[in-house]
Amino acid sequence: MDSLWPILAAAFVLSASPVFAFVWALWRKSKQRPKVRSVAVVVLGDIGRSPRMMYHADSFAQAKFDTWIIGYRGSRPIASLRSMRYLYVTSPWLILGRAPRALFPIIAPFKVVLQTVSLFYCLMFRMRNAPEFIIVQNPPSIPTLAVVQLAAFVQHSKLIIDWHNTGYSILALRLGKEHTLVRLAKWFEGYFGQRAYAHLFVTHAMKDALVKQWDLRGEKVVLHDRPPAHFHPCDPLETHDLLVRMFNTHPEDLTIPGFLPQFDAPGSTPLTHVCSTPPNAQDDLSLLPTDSSGDRTLTVLRDDRPALLVSSTSWTPDERFDILLAALSLYEASCRAQIPASQSLPKLLVIVTGRGPLRAKMMAEVRRMEEEEQWRWVRVRSLWLEAEDYPRLLGAADLGVSMHESSSGLDLPMKVVDMFGCGLPVCALDFPCLDELVQDGTNGRVFVDAAQLADQLSVRPILPS
Repeated sequence: MDSLWPILAAAFVLSASPVFAFVWALWRKSKQRPKVRSVAVVVLGDIGRSPRMMYHADSFAQAKFDTWIIGYRGSRPIASLRSMRYLYVTSPWLILGRAPRALFPIIAPFKVVLQTVSLFYCLMFRMRNAPEFIIVQNPPSIPTLAVVQLAAFVQHSKLIIDWHNTGYSILALRLGKEHTLVRLAKWFEGYFGQRAYAHLFVTHAMKDALVKQWDLRGEKVVLHDRPPAHFHPCDPLETHDLLVRMFNTHPEDLTIPGFLPQFDAPGSTPLTHVCSTPPNAQDDLSLLPTDSSGDRTLTVLRDDRPALLVSSTSWTPDERFDILLAALSLYEASCRAQIPASQSLPKLLVIVTGRGPLRAKMMAEVRRMEEEEQWRWVRVRSLWLEAEDYPRLLGAADLGVSMHESSSGLDLPMKVVDMFGCGLPVCALDFPCLDELVQDGTNGRVFVDAAQLADQLSVRPILPS
């Protein structure tokens, strides 16, 4: 028996050494001071699909902060962030994403563990110095808020929570408000979100509600979304260049025989065409570009173009895409009823941007409606655009539609902010606090159902005729 003690002691040392090493590393980190004017921008999601956090990172970088971005690898971020320093968290879906949906309740705890370990390792050990500030996007709340709270405490960093919405309210869309997991998520979010150096809110309604509900501690600031400076309406030449590129990169999605007017890129697109203009016809024509023959060219919008309607979505349950489809069906019926009248209503090319879990299901419903109802005046296509092309599409469109129905009733759709920045008229689904962004009849139109949206599409002088 005595001979076993050295073996048992060695086994104990070997098994306990990782724990001791981890505790020692944390102790050393706790003795270090954060680097002044440094920040970690944390998104437990695809960084390129988190515009508000990208703009935060851009603002910190422009203010000469040593800026790190922590999140999932995925879509390309905006151009100004391409040279930024990134720390990528291991996405659990790389390991668990192909598992059957029935196993998700079993897999969920492993997902949280993977996220916790990967995010904590990035914050504590992969950054060269502890950051002075950690700014984190919420939601997601689990496990993000607990991890950043611990990292901020150990490293003496100042935590800023940017409240986009509440995570538990999004979970409630799938499980119901009274589900045990929803109540647990609500407690988790309130407990770990209560204390921070500062809280940022997208609306005054969110600030008031969360401060009252969770007694939030720290500075509290409402920071409404603003469009970036490079968002602007597109002129015909910019529209033409965008469409030529889109039809090259998405030919299978945008080839719609019999619906779009005939075109031959790069000389023409369904919305634009290039005119050859005799030189010196007017003095200012000298500023126009020339084609290969030396003639001055002018890009103009086509008279027979369809109206371009854009709606961006995350394809989640709080995006009421079903209302948009019902409204488009009513619009199709209105167009058929006008024949052979004045034909004042144009065809509608609807482009829906974004990615998300409901995309396949809803686009299958689109195809069914187009075929069974034999749509002739409306077509719907779903595209994913790079960060540079998304504002160009908004700037080229005739109308933007927001189908966002806030899960909490406290956040605002940033897509509308982007549309405003591009000078795009907007119709938005109504919900509490939307009036902090859209005032009906002043800077946009608000609707509550498909009939009201279809009426706005049919009577407002927004679309080309």
